[in-house]
Amino acid sequence: MRKLLKFVAVVVVLVLAFVVSSKVWTWQDDGKAELTTTGPYTADLESLNQHPLPKWFQDAKFGVMIHWGLYSVPGFAPKGKTFPQLLATEYGHAMTHNPYAEDYANSMKDPNSPTGVYHREHYGDAPYSDFTKEFDAGLAQWDPDRWAAQFKAAGASYIVVTAKYADGYSMWPTQVRNPHAPDFHAQRDLMGELATAVRKQGLKFGMYYSGGVDWTFQTKRINTLGDYSYLHYGEDYRQYAVAQVRELINRYKPDILWNDISWPTGSKRLYAVIADYYNTVPEGVVDDRLTTGSFGQQFMSPKPMRWVFDQLMHGLLKLPDAADQISTPKEVPHSDFRTPEYADFDSIQTKFWQQDRGIGGSFGYNRTEGEADYTKSPELIGELAKASANNGAFLLNVGPSGGAGEIVPAQLSRLTDIGAWLKTNREAYDGTRPWTQSTARTAAGDTVTFTRRGGDLYATVLGRPKGDIVIQGVTLKGPATRLGVPAAVSVTATGGNTTLDAAADGSYAPVYKLQAS
Repeated sequence: MRKLLKFVAVVVVLVLAFVVSSKVWTWQDDGKAELTTTGPYTADLESLNQHPLPKWFQDAKFGVMIHWGLYSVPGFAPKGKTFPQLLATEYGHAMTHNPYAEDYANSMKDPNSPTGVYHREHYGDAPYSDFTKEFDAGLAQWDPDRWAAQFKAAGASYIVVTAKYADGYSMWPTQVRNPHAPDFHAQRDLMGELATAVRKQGLKFGMYYSGGVDWTFQTKRINTLGDYSYLHYGEDYRQYAVAQVRELINRYKPDILWNDISWPTGSKRLYAVIADYYNTVPEGVVDDRLTTGSFGQQFMSPKPMRWVFDQLMHGLLKLPDAADQISTPKEVPHSDFRTPEYADFDSIQTKFWQQDRGIGGSFGYNRTEGEADYTKSPELIGELAKASANNGAFLLNVGPSGGAGEIVPAQLSRLTDIGAWLKTNREAYDGTRPWTQSTARTAAGDTVTFTRRGGDLYATVLGRPKGDIVIQGVTLKGPATRLGVPAAVSVTATGGNTTLDAAADGSYAPVYKLQAS
């Protein structure tokens, strides 16, 4: 501990020394809070925080995220270590060695990275932009209606698709000119076609936008967390991001505006964009990654400051569990929901949240991953159940391959399994709310999760119970039934425990309907 304190003290001294000699104090919120809409919401925090969480979103417990773009063509990233593990053990090149195939455009810039080696072996010195040719060719086989039907069959209530990832490629024929890559966008309206297809199935349509990072505006190689978080973006990118997101709002009216990393402007322009969104889509929602280009971010953007930050983080991330904390964004001044990534909350949260994660270690398609690398269906069903019990939702990502957009069989099988389970047990999830407690344990050691709708209580046993089920530490009341099974279940409460004479047959995650107290 003494060494850590000494290290932090040195860092603080370096920071203060830089502040004294710099002019970063002069940065202020850039731009004006100009609204392009009329409506109940204005560009100030008090107004935005009056936006209620729409009932449809709180009712919907399961969604599908889609990472699909040019990176789906090479479809490569190293596997074996999670991103938090890389931060703790290989911090200096964690961003070029990470398991996210969607980061191919940055990782290929490091000639010694696994992706750099792979790219030379398969594509020589071809630039990343060359993948547009193969991607466009594959689009002849892409069927958005097939995707929509698959997501509907999986039991999803909504989807969130990457409109623009950090590689800067826009997945729609944007009219907003990119000064560094003016033609780096789809000619076909992929977003419009998908929006029509999923809405035709009765699903909500959400859009992902990488607001904080765009490698067409910042071409330097990203090696560290400091590079990723604090590279300087100029006014050209601020104007571009604002204009593109407004274009997405006006053109597609997304039900979810899912920004990633951060936002390049100060709060004035950010709040104006959010107000325009709410005025255009009153029942839309925004996530918690719309953090502004604050004074702190401007302060940290010079290379000497990023070096100081990286030295500090390199030390701190060696502490137990420190890297895992990065997976849960901190509270921000305004959002409709929180977004822990590959992480969750183990207690009932006051603010609604959504766990987002991939089926494997990557969000984008990674050809090196196979059946053994993908999380098994029971664990994914368990994540959905735990999120719902703690006032959250579960957003599961698929990474389609190439322009044809095939959802690989091993990933599709997970969606199929979740859909089959929800077909029987959806009553216990959609439209429910948390009970007085979210979990309990059975005498056999299985976790039980609880959800509630009015006077009905639903208990999901996350295991394969056989025979009677003894739920410890809770007193529940009958009558009871098992969803999907017509026979009644007897309920006996003794000694603070509840026994369900359930004749459980060993199937995974049976759900029992009882009376809520």
